Amino acid sequence: MMGAYHPYLDPLGITYPQYLVLLVLWEQDKQPVCDIGKRLMLDTNTMTPLLQRMEKAGLITRTRGKEDTRQRLVSLTKQGKALYEQAQHIPECMRKAVMMLENEEEELVQMIPSLDKLIEELKKLNKQHDNHL
Repeated sequence: MMGAYHPYLDPLGITYPQYLVLLVLWEQDKQPVCDIGKRLMLDTNTMTPLLQRMEKAGLITRTRGKEDTRQRLVSLTKQGKALYEQAQHIPECMRKAVMMLENEEEELVQMIPSLDKLIEELKKLNKQHDNHL
């Protein structure tokens, strides 16, 4: 599934995990790292390098919490907020792609009996051909 996102995310210069982080932040900006990790079911060891790359790319900032300085808050930069407009089409594109695959799957399932008959006929023809040799 992640591979299906590449054509949409590559032009934005982000990876699928970065897109997921952005989705969480577009919903509600300025969140603790641990809350984002819980939402995405990612542990701190995965979140830290991911967020470091995003910060280096200028998409987010990480600051220390005011009440608890051990807590790191993640916020969108102007660049991170601007990606929202460019990425709004992605869920609809993915929905259409999935719908198309589902429709194709139904068509393929309906074709199975005809394909089975065709295979049987080809086997018969092949046997007849072998018998003539």
